[in-house]
Amino acid sequence: MTGHAERRGSARHRGDGRSPGSGNRSGGHRGRRGDAHRRNRRGDDRRRFREPKVDDARLISLQVLTKVREDDAYANLVLPGLLDRAGLGRRDAGFATTLTYGTLRLQGRYNAIIAHCVDRPLRQVDDVVLDILRLGAHQLLGMRVPSHAAVSSTVDLAACAAGRGAATFVNAVLRRVSERDLDGWLAVLRAEAPDATTALAAIESHPIWVVKAMRQALLANNRSEDELGPLLQADNAEPEVVLCARPGMASPEGLAKEAEAATRREPRPGNLSPCAVVLTGGDPGRIRAVREARAGVEDEGSQLVALMLADAPIEGRDERWLDLCAGPGGKAALLGARAVQRGARLVANEVAPHRARLVEASVHALPPGAVEVTCNDGRVVGRDEPGRYDRILVDAPCSGLGSLRRRPEARWRREPKDVTELAALQRELLASALAAVRPGGVVAYTTCSPHVLETEYVVRDVIKRLQGDGGRIEILHAGDVATRIAPHPPAGADREMLQLWPHLECADAMFCALLRRIS
Repeated sequence: MTGHAERRGSARHRGDGRSPGSGNRSGGHRGRRGDAHRRNRRGDDRRRFREPKVDDARLISLQVLTKVREDDAYANLVLPGLLDRAGLGRRDAGFATTLTYGTLRLQGRYNAIIAHCVDRPLRQVDDVVLDILRLGAHQLLGMRVPSHAAVSSTVDLAACAAGRGAATFVNAVLRRVSERDLDGWLAVLRAEAPDATTALAAIESHPIWVVKAMRQALLANNRSEDELGPLLQADNAEPEVVLCARPGMASPEGLAKEAEAATRREPRPGNLSPCAVVLTGGDPGRIRAVREARAGVEDEGSQLVALMLADAPIEGRDERWLDLCAGPGGKAALLGARAVQRGARLVANEVAPHRARLVEASVHALPPGAVEVTCNDGRVVGRDEPGRYDRILVDAPCSGLGSLRRRPEARWRREPKDVTELAALQRELLASALAAVRPGGVVAYTTCSPHVLETEYVVRDVIKRLQGDGGRIEILHAGDVATRIAPHPPAGADREMLQLWPHLECADAMFCALLRRIS
């Protein structure tokens, strides 16, 4: 039930050339109406969004889903602005956030369930109506909302956003959904699936190709296939908010006190990074150190791989560091702070000008001259600046399959060909970095993905090619470096190349390989 249905929300994937939300209002079925009527309909919908007649929290969730579907927007960028403009209280804002992210993460599961409760293929259900049905299904099956409240409030939302005919349709479908609890529906999905992979894809709401890639990644890292279910479940869990106390500007202990005073919740120390402070609730924007960029919001896995570059053993001088793909700047700020403590200087390079500006904002609290932000294509740095740097971080653009907890819509946008295309770019960036580092210096190659085509295969392929050209590259034991840094060594610390896992470390699935040029 998941192969195509989970991506119905995007016109890019539908292939019929119509705009999302172009159906009529009768029962959520797409009608054969003219283009002018569709344009008027979409204009009417947007006016209704601006003049809501239902509770703001649910309306905002629908607005986010609409922007994600129509504009390829990211929920984490759209939602905060909508919440601020609506002026919701903390409780309603929390409800909208949970409803939005939960619906996006579990879209595939809800598509499979809704398909059992409608009398037509999902592709014939209006896009807006299908979004509303997913929101209702999540309230019924994924949140502690009483059934009558979940159904009635979602029917009101349908009436406001799509008309009375659609509201009648939504009411009928959600009443069928409410006839079973979550366990009952999962049993149905499991029983009807032709094989275990298809069942996992539907139940844990991942495209089938991602499920297969995750299984391959586990096996390649000597993990058990039995971990596949827990790994996929971890992708669907709401991630904790983690702060990074930037060395020399904030201590973890001081940051924890600031966080507790601002949020009235007691934070806890991190497991992977000595700089981490894990929030147990509250808005990180209320914390003074975060507002002043002495600390930042950054996953523990990201903190750890940046610290691994800073602490990896090198030979000779230690003065010039490079973050080759620095945007949006979290790792650059951490590396810059550590470089200041070492008497080194960081160059933070980013190819996209708007992301370079984000890097500048992230590092502005560091001493003047500590970080130089540049805007260049990382693939030519090795040619233009050969052997210039002592330490280089290559946090390469990747599929992001390791951060699906934080980017819930990403799993529905990526396709297998994206991984192949990104792997070619990753090889070019790593080869450039190995040319730009001096003999005795170290390169850390990292991705936020466990996919083998983006991780170990890239590293070994580039090393093989460079060795054939007369270069000599040594792979350092990344697990040993991580063990020296992390308060609690990660599960993969016994391996030469480090792979983190969300179901084992409660962190993004960061990969890190440490490579040293031999003089």
